[in-house]
Amino acid sequence: MAFANVLSSLCLLALTLVLAPISPIEAKSYPKNYIAAHNAIRAEVGIEPLHWNATLAAYAQNYANTKIATCQMEHSGGPYGENLAEGYEVMTAETAVSLWADEKKHYDYNSNTCVNDSSHCLHYTQLVWRNTKSIGCAQVKCQNNWVFLICNYYPPGNYIGQHPY
Repeated sequence: MAFANVLSSLCLLALTLVLAPISPIEAKSYPKNYIAAHNAIRAEVGIEPLHWNATLAAYAQNYANTKIATCQMEHSGGPYGENLAEGYEVMTAETAVSLWADEKKHYDYNSNTCVNDSSHCLHYTQLVWRNTKSIGCAQVKCQNNWVFLICNYYPPGNYIGQHPY
């Protein structure tokens, strides 16, 4: 009888853990998540994989920390290429990269332009910029329960008149 109660309690605990929402801390992405997500998209167009850069990651973290109070989506204006993403309570590396990669549908390679809007594919083109060799990313949970995520790229991309790949 005691064994059945223990087994029942363990099953209930396991079910609770499976059904519990993922907290932002548990959803925090690690360098390997950012690298894998980026490199999967880059591989689709046949360009070299990116590597993690601790200097870029520190820059990204320092900037992300300034967004904790408001989570306002604005670029740092720094010397690196940059992509930003935001999500309510959870934003993972995979989700952010997927959002940026989804802009591929707005990019016309032949004319090297964003279709319908001159900026609606620039996250994607930065993601696949062939001369970019390394990234560093960070995320913070803001006071309003949004998550601010930033990736910085070196060398930066999106030079006018140049194809990304």
